[in-house]
Amino acid sequence: MVITFGEIMMRLTAPGQQRFVQATNLGITYGGGEANTAAALAQMGVPAAHVTVFPENDLGKAAAAFFQKFGMDTSHFFFRDGRLGLYFMETGAGIRPSRIVYDRYESAFAKLDPAVFDWEKILTGARWFHWTGITPAVSATAAQACSEAIQTARRMGIPVSADVNYRRVLWQYGQKASDVMPALVEGCDVAVCTEGDAADIFGIQSTDFQDMARQMKQRFPNLKQIIATRRDTLSANNNRLTGLYFDGTNYHESPVFDLNPIVDRIGGGDAFMAGFIYGSLTYTDPERTLAFATAASALKHTIEGDFNLATVSEVEQIMLGDVSGRLLR
Repeated sequence: MVITFGEIMMRLTAPGQQRFVQATNLGITYGGGEANTAAALAQMGVPAAHVTVFPENDLGKAAAAFFQKFGMDTSHFFFRDGRLGLYFMETGAGIRPSRIVYDRYESAFAKLDPAVFDWEKILTGARWFHWTGITPAVSATAAQACSEAIQTARRMGIPVSADVNYRRVLWQYGQKASDVMPALVEGCDVAVCTEGDAADIFGIQSTDFQDMARQMKQRFPNLKQIIATRRDTLSANNNRLTGLYFDGTNYHESPVFDLNPIVDRIGGGDAFMAGFIYGSLTYTDPERTLAFATAASALKHTIEGDFNLATVSEVEQIMLGDVSGRLLR
């Protein structure tokens, strides 16, 4: 079982490539960085459970039901007073980028009580625990709960991964990412981190990914692997994606995937993380693990919604170079 922890929000998307000012209706789906990872793993046949807090109302119940139908273990969904976090999506085209507006202040998750979570019980039997930098950014209590989960996982010998995922706009409760994140990352085995995130959160100035990753390993000795994707943005509809890996000795780059046209890029990083967890639990070769993770992320860009509705065989086809998109009967 893979366990993830974080907020789930309702996503409201303007139709097609309409701008917010044009839209007369909004499409509804649900997602959150860590939950997206768990849901993607469930599609790959990996048992996955997500830990979160929903509001005790119909919107919270709808969000919970949405993830349950995709095979994720929802036994650690908690319901409390509060509201469901929202975010609004405007899909870009060509030279116009996509835009997101958050509305998650005072959500039920942000107001969570850390005492609700019996982490030793939740993590019993787990093979992996995953969190992102979004969770400790939401509130001081969410940061505390995340810290307690990491400490428990380490004590139980469970691998821990973090997508540090810096979101400047979310750190509004009096703490900076640089105040909170280092202590959390100290307890991790795997970190998804770009050069920009390393500079913003940890003050690490680097010349390239390898230089940054070496400095990260020096600062955080428990880290075994630093991974990331490099995205070359040619337009809103056309990106090039490469997976990057460094373990202190070995550096790998995945094949480059040309993403054109992009259907939905939200959750691409979460699909990469899910692919990396799957590969780490399945393969012995880090190059193959990285290739699978990057192929999973590439495939997610063709799928609407927040998470990767793709099977292992579909990802492996992409990993092996079958990107023709020809009709299957």
